[in-house]
Amino acid sequence: MNLSPDDQAALLDLARASIRATLAGAPEPHIPDAATLRQPAGCFVSLHEIGGHRLRGCVGRLDAKAPLAKTVAAMAQAVLEDPRFLTDPVTLTDLADLEIELSILSPLIPTDAPLNFDLLQDGIYLTRGDRSGCFLPQVARETGWSKQQLLDRLCTEKLDLPAATWRQPDSRLYRFTTLLLGPEPFVKKEISSI
Repeated sequence: MNLSPDDQAALLDLARASIRATLAGAPEPHIPDAATLRQPAGCFVSLHEIGGHRLRGCVGRLDAKAPLAKTVAAMAQAVLEDPRFLTDPVTLTDLADLEIELSILSPLIPTDAPLNFDLLQDGIYLTRGDRSGCFLPQVARETGWSKQQLLDRLCTEKLDLPAATWRQPDSRLYRFTTLLLGPEPFVKKEISSI
């Protein structure tokens, strides 16, 4: 998906506004109505601490059933309920120490073999029975894992199954690419004029 710099900024601002509104108990922000932002697409919203890049939330939707802007707003609200961080939830005062990142997803493409994906460019989504999980492309880039390590960790961390589950004939692997917006500080710095 091609998004202009203005569209990208509008999506980041929408995610910020949705998070702030949710934390403050305020009404949901206005959803931009640009034609490009009405295209259906999946999206993940990630929050990290600025200092050490510690994850504070990452939630997303893989399917492309809703308009992109609505998906961004919904996932921005949902990132605050990431079950991994319910004992240490993000608060309004935390926002100044966080950065935000949006991953806009391409449609899922089934792979014809488990290792048939680009390690540094593709995200992966694995299903086995009623379990599924995904890693965004950033995971391989940040960890340095090989394809096999990435798939092993996906099975154990996201599907709660043995590491070699991806090798089973009834496991299905899909790949996708992302358009990455950010990361950038959650709180925008005002540019002062002299």
